[in-house]
Amino acid sequence: MNGMIAKGLAFAAILIIATFVIIKQMHIDLSQPVNLITFLGAIAIATLTFGVAAKYMQQMKSDTATGELAEDNWDGIGEYKNELPAGWAWSYVGVILWAIWYFLWGFPLNAYSQIGEWNKETKEYNAKFEKKWKNVDKETLKDMGESIFLVQCAPCHGETGDGLSGKAHDLTHRISKEQVLYVLKNGSHYFKYPLGAMPAGLAQGKAAEEVAAYVAGGLKGKAPAAWATCAGCHGQDGTGNNGQAPNLKTIDATLVHQVLTNGKKGSIGRMPSFANRFTPVQEKALAEFINSLQEQK
Repeated sequence: MNGMIAKGLAFAAILIIATFVIIKQMHIDLSQPVNLITFLGAIAIATLTFGVAAKYMQQMKSDTATGELAEDNWDGIGEYKNELPAGWAWSYVGVILWAIWYFLWGFPLNAYSQIGEWNKETKEYNAKFEKKWKNVDKETLKDMGESIFLVQCAPCHGETGDGLSGKAHDLTHRISKEQVLYVLKNGSHYFKYPLGAMPAGLAQGKAAEEVAAYVAGGLKGKAPAAWATCAGCHGQDGTGNNGQAPNLKTIDATLVHQVLTNGKKGSIGRMPSFANRFTPVQEKALAEFINSLQEQK
């Protein structure tokens, strides 16, 4: 055994012993699968480091370059068309297989993780929150909704809900005539209600104008003839058939939930999904506050 190999073995042994000493000082329990795998991985790294370094240093001393040179060269330095060394190729395959194992069966998917603990605590807190505020009065709901709105919604819709002077959706009214005409022309597929997407072109020309004016006016007075088509999904009173389609009369908790969950296209960009960000009570509170903005107008 030459001096280089002896030094390499000694270095690998020192790394392994140092790792073991640190584990003992930190009172790490090697009976835990994750800790044991980590320790064995450290030993494998130390051993492979020595083995690979010794092998290639020996090759550099004795081997001579052979093979077919590539046509291209850089400042007179050429490159041989040699295949990838088997060790590197198998190491690459091994890393891919290990990554698949780690993702499907390894840590942290079936073990403790800080993210998992946080999610668990959040679910427990949300359950307590829902129980506490289950039968809250409308005034408290409105105050709660205002707090949520100012933090989450105001950056785009403005503190007063006016859409920053038309740059985003104006929440101080349920829906404008222009918005109804746009939906009648282009359809709507964002909200994913049980009755499905609204197709484009359900009403055109004068019929579309009449429906848009009727909806924007709060569905008051005599409904136009074309409203019969809309009522098939939205209901004769426009309230959405108990959550089967969007409520055209007021912003209810179901509409807020569908918009927050699926997002929608807006005038200043697409509104992102806020899925699982709020509890049902918070969504109800947000709807209550937005409706109060419309009542003030």
